Amino acid sequence: MKGKSINLRRIAVVALILVLVGQACTLSLLENPFGGNSSTPQPPDDTTTASATPYPVAQTTFVVTLPEPLQANESLVIAVLDEVTGLSINVTQYPMSPRDTLTYTATLPLLHNSVVKYRYIRRGAAQVIEDTVSGSAIRYRMHHVAGPGEVQDIIADWGDKAFNRPSGTILGQIFNADTGSPLPNILVTAGGVQHITDSLGRFELTGLGVGTQQLVAYSLDGMYQPFQQGAVVGNGSTTIVDLRIKPSRLVNVTFMVAIPQDTVPGVPVRLAGNILQLGNTFADLQGGVSTVADRMPILNLQPDGRYAVTLGLPVGAHIQYKYTLGDGFWNAEHKANGEWIVRDLIVPEQDVTLQDTVPSWLATKESGPILFEATIPSVTPPGDILYIQFNAFGWMEPIPMWPLGNNRWAYKLYGPLNFLGSFSYRYCRNGQCGSADDNQTVGAAPTGRQTATSLLGQDIQDSVNSWKWFENPEPLSLVGATITKRAAGFVAGVEYQSTYRPNFSYYAPQAFANTKALGSNLAILTPSWTYTSIAPLRLAPLPGQDPLWIDSAIMISQARALGLNVALFPTPHFPATTDPTRTATTHFWLSAPRDAQWWQEWFTRYRAFAVNYADLANQTGANILILGGDWVGPALPGGLLPDGTPSNVPADAEAQWKAIIQDVRSRFKGQIFWAMPYTKSNVETPVNFLLDVDGIYLLWSVPLTTNQSASKIDYANEAGRLLDNEVAPLASLLGKPVILAMSYPSAAGAASGCVPNGAGGCLDFAELSRPKADNSSVSLSLQTQADIYEAMLTAINARSWISGFVSRGYFMPVALQDKSTSVHSKPAADILWYWYPRLLGTVQ
Repeated sequence: MKGKSINLRRIAVVALILVLVGQACTLSLLENPFGGNSSTPQPPDDTTTASATPYPVAQTTFVVTLPEPLQANESLVIAVLDEVTGLSINVTQYPMSPRDTLTYTATLPLLHNSVVKYRYIRRGAAQVIEDTVSGSAIRYRMHHVAGPGEVQDIIADWGDKAFNRPSGTILGQIFNADTGSPLPNILVTAGGVQHITDSLGRFELTGLGVGTQQLVAYSLDGMYQPFQQGAVVGNGSTTIVDLRIKPSRLVNVTFMVAIPQDTVPGVPVRLAGNILQLGNTFADLQGGVSTVADRMPILNLQPDGRYAVTLGLPVGAHIQYKYTLGDGFWNAEHKANGEWIVRDLIVPEQDVTLQDTVPSWLATKESGPILFEATIPSVTPPGDILYIQFNAFGWMEPIPMWPLGNNRWAYKLYGPLNFLGSFSYRYCRNGQCGSADDNQTVGAAPTGRQTATSLLGQDIQDSVNSWKWFENPEPLSLVGATITKRAAGFVAGVEYQSTYRPNFSYYAPQAFANTKALGSNLAILTPSWTYTSIAPLRLAPLPGQDPLWIDSAIMISQARALGLNVALFPTPHFPATTDPTRTATTHFWLSAPRDAQWWQEWFTRYRAFAVNYADLANQTGANILILGGDWVGPALPGGLLPDGTPSNVPADAEAQWKAIIQDVRSRFKGQIFWAMPYTKSNVETPVNFLLDVDGIYLLWSVPLTTNQSASKIDYANEAGRLLDNEVAPLASLLGKPVILAMSYPSAAGAASGCVPNGAGGCLDFAELSRPKADNSSVSLSLQTQADIYEAMLTAINARSWISGFVSRGYFMPVALQDKSTSVHSKPAADILWYWYPRLLGTVQ
């Protein structure tokens, strides 16, 4: 129980930061809220600023072994990286000297108790970054500077070459040194290979070069002290290690900063940093950055014109931070000479106030700031935030603009403008550029609006005439119906789309509020891990694509705080495919070797996936855990591949599934449901292990007609026939509740179960979801989706044995009237708003 309370403390600390993040639109801009002189006072002369605080340094010698000698025109450098600005943006390179043809060394003065992120680069005709034995790019290696010392590294491979080198694996678990509890959400790295621990503290580092590798365990939120030790890796062998790391207590750190006098009065000043609480996602985001403005705490404007925020931070943690009007790159502070500023703090043993001064937001005096002002359509939802996205190294992470009122927004870009010249930009809603776009700049890679830097400041005034997928929101005329109140326990739910980006977290509370407003009583989250490799099989959380443990925990807490019950439906992501005739799931199954060894690995990894989310559900108070899904069909007894051929699943598949369910049940005391797609074979010959679960989550995208002119009554009659003749016998046979989880896109042909793909076939409904590109061969039909929803609810209303209804695919961050299965702000949502409260009896 003590381990659980510490995990809850971690959730509470990060959740408090998110409260501070949510202040962006509460500020009055372009005027001083406190009246009087709007100039910004400077700190007193006797104040020591954080940037001037002397920290002791430790001389650290890096010794690295190369896979082959360098060429005559080549040299080697060690690159110290800055994850706050961007790993490839603000890089400090140190030349290395040869000891012999394969061994190079460099001694660096590094801050004592800091955590350094670095990698090796071969310089010649081009700069080539090291990669792993398997050819994966190395984000960075890590070193905890506990004192003067020597670091031994092995370069396995270069990005432009491939070496057939012996390799091995480090496998282990991480525990709380005080309580013995396993620790999730810990980043473990060796040789540049990284893994984030699951609920059991487990990690796996594969493809490591043979020899002694430096193993580092790093808490993403700083709540545990860094740990490092050497680990010997043998050829073809697995090194087992158990690590115990010490928790850190929290102290209050107040960041107080004076900003330049030319700053627009009242604008939000954010704190960007290298830990989760300061906006670091530990992911490779658009444009090579890792921090997201939406996840950064916002400082409060003080009566004297300075800005301040107080955060609980762990003692001893190495915090790298900067102040910004944007993110770690755009509008971040600079030195007077234009250089980037990244401040260092080793959190002390006692509460502390830091007195800082931002010298400048400008990176150069050769380019004046640019003020962007935009007027947006009156149909824009009132809670939406306008974002601006810039194209520097390709499109980068969108930045929230500043509200002026009356559908007007502004953003003043100070820097960096020293290298742009002509550049492009665009506007979007709620940070979802590529999905919720200005109709002038639609898609993932538009040309964008054009501008250029100049010596003098500029004021650019734009108008967004219409939004893609929200041009003219369609109202719906509701038709009254006699609705029978259901028995206690009936589920009226919303399942959120499994696609995830780090800025989704900012909009989760509004999504839950919208769900509650529909009358729903259940929020179904679909947290994910990613299959990064098919053979050898690798399934693990991938930052930026999958929510971290702490992200999911906070969202569960937010939903429950609104009175919603919560279900978790773990759903993996699959490697992308370039074959337009295959979905990623189909490609995964058809490309897998599916021999006995591979299948055993598959069940082992699915079990770890399920147990991880069983533990999360148990620790956060979720009510239901949903296993399975439409993608697991090949792994079921007698499983078939997507092309209809046998999957070669092991003969003991039934026993494997029963063991997984038993393992999950031992860790989670709530209800366990099994998700399966409605097919005739599934409902007529159900697998035996369904007797071990508490209910069926029936995935329903069933053809309801073959007639293009069919009506809602026709849809309802066909749904009733299928429910009575095929689903009711299954419910009776199993004696389990059945929840109908419905997924139909707002597209022509949805009621027939086949949306034409333009090539003579049917489109997978998931391919219509954002942020995937639009399929122009598909016709939008919001009314079709609404009619199907009304028909299905009518059918359910007459069948009291159905225990629930769920709308699948809700797009959490923004309202779009697109072709996807999401009902967010579509006419189908109005249907739910009418039906859900009456089914639950909250409205008569």
